[in-house]
Amino acid sequence: MRQTKMANGQAIEKKWYVVDATDLVLGRMSTEVARILTGKNKVSYTPQEDNGDFVIVINCEKVALTGNKLKNKMYYNHSGFIGGMRKRDAATMIKDYPEEMVHRSIWGMLPHNRLGRKQIKKLFVYKGADHKHAAQSPEVLDLKGKGNK
Repeated sequence: MRQTKMANGQAIEKKWYVVDATDLVLGRMSTEVARILTGKNKVSYTPQEDNGDFVIVINCEKVALTGNKLKNKMYYNHSGFIGGMRKRDAATMIKDYPEEMVHRSIWGMLPHNRLGRKQIKKLFVYKGADHKHAAQSPEVLDLKGKGNK
């Protein structure tokens, strides 16, 4: 009788990937990045272990939104005080806070527990083409064929 081998955190080799978000649809890009962060793209995927890889997203201000999302999609924050609600549309977010918009989109696709908080720390989002992780020699990940334009 064969037993399933479970991967533990120490035995997993973690890679670094760079995703260029230029003209990629936000939601489709976010699902692929979330799969890599959780490790679901690996054969050795184990649900209770953090065996995902590191992902660097560059050019986040050039991400694409489909339909009328630029004016209809809203992002909400609340300070916890009365009248503390702040809302912004996607056009404002992509112009002023593109890193936060991409980060929020990917965070929404990860589990909201201890493991998800550990996995989201392996995501790095940058405006522009420069990033500070050249020493890790990341691989370029092309997501153009994954349902994107």
